[in-house]
Amino acid sequence: MTRITLTIAGIHFNARLEETHAPKTCALFRSLLPYQSQVIHVRWSGEGVWIPWGDRHFELPYEHATSHPAPGQMILYPGGVSECEFLLAYGPVSFASKAGPLAGNHFLTITEGLEQLQVMGQTVLWQGAQEFQAIGANT
Repeated sequence: MTRITLTIAGIHFNARLEETHAPKTCALFRSLLPYQSQVIHVRWSGEGVWIPWGDRHFELPYEHATSHPAPGQMILYPGGVSECEFLLAYGPVSFASKAGPLAGNHFLTITEGLEQLQVMGQTVLWQGAQEFQAIGANT
């Protein structure tokens, strides 16, 4: 199992990759580690933060896909109808874009630090783009 440490807006979270349910998406994410970017607040989807990747497109099948990730679940939309993106739910989410409803591959779940999700989300909402870092460790 691969454990991931996320730091978002200076807040630390421990997470696990959903390798049984989304092996190809997890392999792609592992290939990016360590990963640094910025998150911004979602525009259409509800209480979530996202990392837009623009026109980038990954040839991934639907794996463990959802339109309603629970708080602490991260999804990857590989591109197509809308732009490629990572999205992390911190509250209720109905994943969508200006093109309409979407589904993304649920590949990562926060296991420790869930009580800090609302603080992180509100920080991004009210203070703007925040640093995002993901580091992996095999356990």
